[in-house]
Amino acid sequence: MQATTLKPVRGVRFRQGHARKTQILVLVVIVTNVLGNVSLSHGMHQVGRIVSASPLDYLRAFANPWTILGICVLVVWMLSDLALLSRADLSFVLPVTASAYVLVAIGGHFILHDHISWERWTGIALITLGVILAEETPDRTTNGSRERRL
Repeated sequence: MQATTLKPVRGVRFRQGHARKTQILVLVVIVTNVLGNVSLSHGMHQVGRIVSASPLDYLRAFANPWTILGICVLVVWMLSDLALLSRADLSFVLPVTASAYVLVAIGGHFILHDHISWERWTGIALITLGVILAEETPDRTTNGSRERRL
């Protein structure tokens, strides 16, 4: 019996690295979305209701540390979302990162003590099912250019 050596298939290493980086970006997008929105909501609850169009009310909101933290984290979210959209199709990114909506609702319930009705829980369950289905699909179905390295 003759021993054979396995040669790596061309492009497999690139695809594995691409998939790993995409998974990390998905995680960063979801975590920053949840942390940013929960922080922003907490800050705005402390500021109180803004009912006027006065810029002073909004400046007061920007003075709250939780609001500032939320905005800073959401800037990171936006940058990581841009990076993710440069790597994967929109039809993959939006359904997969929709799990952030589920986690924001759960964070709002347990951290901010928001009430979640059974209708919202049903919606959250449907979103979760959609995320699971979308995760099973390839992240890129178009022939895009390879990533540029700086």
